[in-house]
Amino acid sequence: MASSADVHVRICGQEIIKYDLEIKALIQDIRECPGPQSALVELNSQVKEKFNQLRLRIQDLEQMSREQDRETDRHTIQTEAESHRKQMLSNQTAWRKANLACKLAIDNKEKDELLCGGENPSTRQRKATKESLVQTSSNITESLMSVSRMMSQQVQQSEDAISSLATSSRTVQETNEEFKAMTGTIHLGRKLILKYNRRELTDKLLIFLALALFLATVLYILKKRLFPFI
Repeated sequence: MASSADVHVRICGQEIIKYDLEIKALIQDIRECPGPQSALVELNSQVKEKFNQLRLRIQDLEQMSREQDRETDRHTIQTEAESHRKQMLSNQTAWRKANLACKLAIDNKEKDELLCGGENPSTRQRKATKESLVQTSSNITESLMSVSRMMSQQVQQSEDAISSLATSSRTVQETNEEFKAMTGTIHLGRKLILKYNRRELTDKLLIFLALALFLATVLYILKKRLFPFI
C-alpha cells in the first residue's frame, strides 16, 4: 500500500502535467491568434497565471524531495522536479517565440488592411482559413481542458484515498487498543476461574473429609453401643 507521502508526490506530479498541458494549449492559441491586440493580451495574462501555478507546484515537489528519508526516493523526486523545471523553461521560450510571431502577423494584417482599404476575395478567403484554424485550435484547447478536468478528478480521488487511509488507520489503532483491553480482561477472568476451581476442589475435599470423619464417628458410637464386648 502506498504511503501518504507517495500519494502527495503523485498528486503534485499530476498537477504539474496538467498545468504544462494547459500552457502548451494557450501557447498554441497565441500562435494562431488572429487579433486584435486585446485578445493577445488576454491570452498572455492566462499564460502568466498558469506559469505561476506551475512554478509553485514544482517548488512543492522540490520541497517534498528534501523531506524524503531514503536517498533513492530523494534523488528520484529531485530528478523529476528538475525535468519539469527544464520543460517549464522550454515552454517559456516557446511562449516568447509565439508572441513575436503573433505580433508580427497582427501588424502585417493591419498594414494589409490599411493598404487595401477593404476586403477582397483573397482577404476573405484568408479570413475564413484563419477562422477555421481558430475553430480547430478551440477544439484542441477543449480536448486539453477535458484531459485537465479528468486529471483534476484523479487528484480529488487521490485526496479522498488519503482521507480514507487516515480514517482506516485510526480505526485499526482504536480496534487494537480495544483488543488489548479485552485481552487483559480475558486474562484476568481466566485467573479468577482457575482460582475458583481450586477453591471448589478444596471445598469438596474438606466436605469429603468431614463426611468421612462423621461416618467414622457414627460407626464408632454404634460399635460401642451394639457390640461393647468387641
